[in-house]
Amino acid sequence: MPLFDVPGWSVPAAPVSNSQPHPSKKRKRPLADPTKVQNAEVNLEKVVKQLQASSTAEGALGQKTTTTAPSSRRKKKTPTARATHAGKKVATASRSNATQSTEAPSVKPSPQKVKKAKTKHAAPQDGGDDASKLTALQKGMKQALDGARFRLINETLYKSGSQEAHQMMKEDPQVYQEYHVGFRHQVHSWPTNPVEYYISILSSYPPKTVIADLGCGDAALARALIPKSMTVLSFDLVSDGCYVVEADTCGKLPLPGSEDNDSAKSIGSGHVVDVVVCALSLMGTNWPNCLREAWRILKPDAISGELKIAEVASRFTDVEEFQTLVGSIGFRIKSKDDSNSHFTLFEFKKVSRKGKSDKEWGNILTRGSILKPCEYKRR
Repeated sequence: MPLFDVPGWSVPAAPVSNSQPHPSKKRKRPLADPTKVQNAEVNLEKVVKQLQASSTAEGALGQKTTTTAPSSRRKKKTPTARATHAGKKVATASRSNATQSTEAPSVKPSPQKVKKAKTKHAAPQDGGDDASKLTALQKGMKQALDGARFRLINETLYKSGSQEAHQMMKEDPQVYQEYHVGFRHQVHSWPTNPVEYYISILSSYPPKTVIADLGCGDAALARALIPKSMTVLSFDLVSDGCYVVEADTCGKLPLPGSEDNDSAKSIGSGHVVDVVVCALSLMGTNWPNCLREAWRILKPDAISGELKIAEVASRFTDVEEFQTLVGSIGFRIKSKDDSNSHFTLFEFKKVSRKGKSDKEWGNILTRGSILKPCEYKRR
């Protein structure tokens, strides 16, 4: 007995649907044409051979010249089961091959990549120096090294005699340049610059005033006052070939003037200088000799004979004793200004004095420790 055979019930051989089936919205792909598949395979083989020949020719050309554009090689895929797209791939490959057979394929970088490459490998502009190529960190390190170099030279100048310092500069003039580069950098941290103060004061002096700047550095006084019809004689350990005359300011300056050795008081003779300026220049261990030379070259007139001294305030062990020492060389104190936190300014007047023996001058030199050398904390 058949399964589910129920008396009185009958099941037709095949179910009959009373409604029409809904048409499918999917687009059916046409059946693959075997002829097209075969043509695709043949054309692909031709394309591959032509691409290989083009690559070989490009390689030979690349060995002859270095300006050939870089080639873009793409791996060709073998025909897949999706044969219906083979015709489109072959047509595209044929058009691409027609172009590649006439010129070497190249890859055009995007504008962003080109811009970055130009920024990274751009050549330095005209007039640029090595400092312009440094990064911020490298510039900071260079400044620290320059500062350390300046401090080392500065301490050496303060702790040695003027003859030793002069010899050091002769053997290596670069030391002088490095020192003044560091000095100019240090000036920016000062509340005031004594040299600028003296430029302002001396600008009001009569024309043709003769000024001797002892330890002039880069001769800022001369550069500012000579255009105002003043005569500025600038002396330092190294000449700049223009304003600065090479001389040991604690030795014998190349200027006229004499000092008498008689026991009677004298003002000397043959003087030509109205004002002597020592702005932060009493540096060597024999600095009192610089003031001795200032006395020798100064005029004793009522409107002349001025000695202006500016020194670092922290160098003084005893300001009163310093004034006494300067007085023993032949000067009278006129004014003192210690209102500045960094510097103390003095103004002296040349007066007559008795001649001194070499022993007496030697005793004055031993008192040079009244001014301490500038020292820096070790970092």
